This record gives sequence, structure tokens and C-alpha cells, in this order.
Amino acid sequence: MSVNSRHDRIITLIRKMRKVSVHDLTKRLGVTNVTIRKDLSFLEERGILMRTHGGAVLAENSYRDQYFLKRKETHKEEKKRIAKRAAEFIFEDDTVYIDSGSTAAFLAREISGINIRVITNSLDVMNILSNSEEVVLISVGGSFRKDAGSFIGPQAEEILRYFRIDLAFLGTSGISAEGRFSSFNIFESQFKSTVIASSKRKIILSDSSKYGKEAFSVFAQSGEIDMLVTDNSFSAGDQFARFGIEVITV
Repeated sequence: MSVNSRHDRIITLIRKMRKVSVHDLTKRLGVTNVTIRKDLSFLEERGILMRTHGGAVLAENSYRDQYFLKRKETHKEEKKRIAKRAAEFIFEDDTVYIDSGSTAAFLAREISGINIRVITNSLDVMNILSNSEEVVLISVGGSFRKDAGSFIGPQAEEILRYFRIDLAFLGTSGISAEGRFSSFNIFESQFKSTVIASSKRKIILSDSSKYGKEAFSVFAQSGEIDMLVTDNSFSAGDQFARFGIEVITV
């Protein structure tokens, strides 16, 4: 069995079983414990699983696949309006972080003519801004998640230490009534948390359909976010104002 096919088999098993042991994998795949541990480390770096004592667990929840397949086409008009409004907060010479996700990609299209620095972990954002003469584009690098189109991991987090970010625009998979923001992947959440710690002003871009939902891993509490830009179906503006989050609806 080749390395790639073995990785594919491990991914299939962990998505089905949610948790696997090194012992079980060695029996199923006919390789040594050392080989399986190397495989698990490789897949952990890519945000697919989390190593545990004696095995690994899935790093994502069961709704991830459905979510990523649908998200680019859902609430498209709301996302465009959110992105257009968010662009109004960006000024010449700002250093801006733009997250991965469909709303972030719309934001990138809105700002391609502004003289700014853009740091991003999104392949879509890189492609959109790659031909802009005005934008200085910086990629964080790291491990690439094909399904999310994003780079994450320790390498991606490390580069953020070298920048002073004026504005961070972040996507979210869930917004709780208590003002918690969450993601389907724990490594994605860890990266978002690092962005937040490196940024002066933190802005969530999200359509209102995410409100009342909580994903697998929390990346920010209410006190860590300055603003939420959403559509006018969002109904908890007064409540979020009490949390210290300014809500802008479009």
C-alpha cells in the first residue's frame, strides 16, 4: 500500500469511526507502529485529526463536509453586501488580515484597488489579489486544507508574530447567543485565535444564518471581538451590544 493510499485509508477510517488507535491501524493496514505514528503526525499537521495517547480522534465535526460543499453558494447576496460594507472600514496603508471563506473572498474583490498590505491564509483571496498593483500580498504559508482552501498550523501561526495587524476580518461557522464564535476544525480555531491576539481590531463577517449555531471548536469569546458585520435578519444586536460587540447590519 502506497503512502498516499494509506493516508486515504486512515482518513476514511477516522471519519467513519471518529476515533482510532495505533494498534488497530497497524492491524488493518499491515504496517509498523512507527509508520502509523508518522502517518498520524502528518495528518495532524493538515488539520484532519488530533493525536491522542495511543491513537487519534477526528479534528472536525460531522457536518464539515456538507458545510464546505454548500457554503460558497448559500446566502451569496447577503455575503456580497456584508463584504461591501466591511470594505468601508479599510483605509490606505492599513495592514489587514483576511480570513478564508466565501465572504472573505468577496471582501478581497472589494479592496483590490486600495494601497494596503493584506495578510491571508486563503488561497481564494491570494488568487483574487495576486494581480493587484496596489495590494502588498502576504501569505502565511503552513499546511493546506483542500476542503477549506486555507493554510493552517504552527508555521502559519508563527509568521503572524512578525506583523502588526490593524484590522482582522474573520469568518465563523457558528455564533452562539452568548457571543461565542466557533469553527468546525480545531486547528482552524487555533489559527484564528492567533490572528485575534495579533490584531488591533477584530471584525467577524457572517450572514445571520450562523446565529444560534455552535460548531466544534470555539475560537473567540464575546470580549475578544470588536464588531460583527451581518445582514439585517440578525436579531440579537442589542444583546451583542451589551457584550461590547458593535453590530453592523446590511
